[in-house]
Amino acid sequence: MAFNIDIGFTTQAGRKAGNEDFCAAMLPDPGQEGMGSIVAIADGVSSGGMGREAAQTTVTSLVRDYYATPETWDTTVALDRIIGAQNAWLSGINQRRQPVLGLTTLTALVLCGQSYTLAHVGDSRAYLLRGGELLQLTHDHVMNHPDFRHQLLRAVGAEDHVVVDYLQGELLVGDVFVLVTDGVHGVIADGRLKELSDLQAVPSAQLASHNLVNAALAAGSQDNVTAVVVRVLSLLDATLPDVSRMAQTLPISPRLKVGEMLDGLRVTATVADSGINLLYQVRDPASQVLYAFKTLHPDRAHDREERAMLAHEAWLATRMQTGRAADHLVHIHERLPAGRERTAFYLLYDWHAGETLQQQLDRGQKFGVQQALAAATQTAQALGRLHQQCVIHRDIKPANLHQGVDGVLRLLDLGVALSGREPEAMRKLHAGTPSFINPEQWGYSATAADGPEELPDAQSDLFALGVTLYQLLTTRLPYGEVLPYQVGRYYRDPVAPSRISPEVPIWLDHIVLKAVARDKRKRFETAEELLLALERGASRPLTAPQASPLLQRDPTALWKLALGVSLLFNLLLVYWLLFLPK
Repeated sequence: MAFNIDIGFTTQAGRKAGNEDFCAAMLPDPGQEGMGSIVAIADGVSSGGMGREAAQTTVTSLVRDYYATPETWDTTVALDRIIGAQNAWLSGINQRRQPVLGLTTLTALVLCGQSYTLAHVGDSRAYLLRGGELLQLTHDHVMNHPDFRHQLLRAVGAEDHVVVDYLQGELLVGDVFVLVTDGVHGVIADGRLKELSDLQAVPSAQLASHNLVNAALAAGSQDNVTAVVVRVLSLLDATLPDVSRMAQTLPISPRLKVGEMLDGLRVTATVADSGINLLYQVRDPASQVLYAFKTLHPDRAHDREERAMLAHEAWLATRMQTGRAADHLVHIHERLPAGRERTAFYLLYDWHAGETLQQQLDRGQKFGVQQALAAATQTAQALGRLHQQCVIHRDIKPANLHQGVDGVLRLLDLGVALSGREPEAMRKLHAGTPSFINPEQWGYSATAADGPEELPDAQSDLFALGVTLYQLLTTRLPYGEVLPYQVGRYYRDPVAPSRISPEVPIWLDHIVLKAVARDKRKRFETAEELLLALERGASRPLTAPQASPLLQRDPTALWKLALGVSLLFNLLLVYWLLFLPK
């Protein structure tokens, strides 16, 4: 269903010479519908006439820059980053031009999916009219004294750091949000405000905002008067909180057999069983279209954390469909064919004919240099686009790289990917395939073999891609196979691929060894850097990597050597005392 709202706004200077209030609204461009719509209202406060500037720049920067933030960010994170940056800029301006100041209140509302997010600083207000009841959503940041009730305790631009109040809640069709400055709510009682905002009696949001402003002026308001009214007519598809709620409420299907049907989809094959998730190939009998059907294993049906992780994958896969990374990801279907309703919680992806790179390795296929380079180049492109969206895949390996018959290499399985909005349990999970996990996640660094474990980052994906490229070229792993529940050991430098496969050129040796270097500082920092090295190839080769000193590979080597010498000396001493003639 399309997201549809009715917005109305009215602002007047009233009895003041100038209007220092400002309000704005912005709807998403095509392809950004998942970010929702944003409205904001501000009341400028000044000594020297700069309040209008503060209010206008704050509101316009917020509604404009909101759509430039990654869709994977939580709405509160996006708003906080923008408001914080605007506050720092405005505060700096105020410090330079004192005593002339420009401060502003700010109340912003984002309507996204089936929820709303409110950000608030100052004494403007936001109300929610639902089911005939009017609820004030914000708290006035003013001094609690009758003589100083207009003295702000918080404002954008007042200090180097601003504390913003956030509120999130469920969105329902028919909800009416009212945002007003103190020139309105200071003279209109809540009962009257509710009456004027009731869109069952008023035909449009614009007329409701107009009536609120006129009522405030008629009541004798001495301030600028501004009102924004937003009515929710229909809702968009589910956001992450919405998907999470669905994941916890819908049942998990029992284990399905070939030929069985669920929600009009017939199972044609069981593709994989990891013990946590089940993957089926299913067909829609009406259209004969094949899909990939992913669900939790029935034994995990009561695990709320596993449900939350699968919900995060569903949400993330949906969000990624609107970005540049979509070309290298598998399309997910939020709705079932023919509009059928779901009776269980599962993910439905497109089915692509082809094989994973691991399947090709398992059947003994030998990857040539050009074939391996093509796979690495496409993967680096896909990772670069994921990382631009602040997403870390965390499980790059041949089994998760699918080469379609259409020639497109696609990344599979966002099940353990990090987006900044993943469940906390998932963030702490030591996820991924052990042989492809970078040394830092095992607590290994260039200076200590048993340091603190680091969280995965973009370089983790690039290390895994380097291991994948090494395996494609040599059929071996650079540091040997690490079995589950083992800890990787990095006490030697990898053997150059050309020593195993002589057809590998030296310049490619240098790229691969840099990608899988034990020292994080020597590896590629971004996917774009790795991609550039692959594309330049022999025309601008990288310098040969230097071998790591023994003490860097194993900081305990000196102590081991000293212990060995000491042990040998003591054995000789014992032998001399016991067996040599006295």
